[in-house]
Amino acid sequence: MRALLLVLLWLPAAAYPSGIDSLKTFLSGTNTARARFAQMVLDRNMKMLQQATGTMQFSRPGKFRWEYNKPYEQTIVGDGSQMWIYDKDLNQVTVRRLDRALGTSPAALLAGRNEIEQNYTLNNLGSQEGLEWVEAVPKTQDTAFERVRLGFGKAGLEAMELRDQFGQITVIKFADLERNPKLSPETFRFTPPQGADVISE
Repeated sequence: MRALLLVLLWLPAAAYPSGIDSLKTFLSGTNTARARFAQMVLDRNMKMLQQATGTMQFSRPGKFRWEYNKPYEQTIVGDGSQMWIYDKDLNQVTVRRLDRALGTSPAALLAGRNEIEQNYTLNNLGSQEGLEWVEAVPKTQDTAFERVRLGFGKAGLEAMELRDQFGQITVIKFADLERNPKLSPETFRFTPPQGADVISE
């Protein structure tokens, strides 16, 4: 009876991997991905500041395409060496070196190499709202976010929450996540539209 009780106590832990385990499994087993997302930005008092929807794709390491389609159109592309940010309304393109941009956006974080533990301290947060959560705290102070939370469920990565230096929280929820789809190399190439202002940082 005692042995059976011990087995029953062990089963839930075995059936539900921790947030850190889920993150490592996701990173090691996902070379490419594609999903829809809904994003909200909240202030420190949890007041809604902004909402947006779009699609994201990535091919690790260092290549990603993050497209916002509502309420404004913006495209963020990482081509492996540079990150391009195109604002359609302003007809403006901002170019940054990718190694300087890594960690400053959720797209870059997901598309990085497997060295997340070199750059972040990971903490299990347990189960909340049906997801297993892990918190990633940057080891350096020169990132745009103080901490990142990632939530994993049956579909894999289902949510991200990013808290910046000003207390604002960006909440991203993913839907229809596809792991390891075939993605065209053209997906991660960007040519500034004719007439667009190009700003290099």
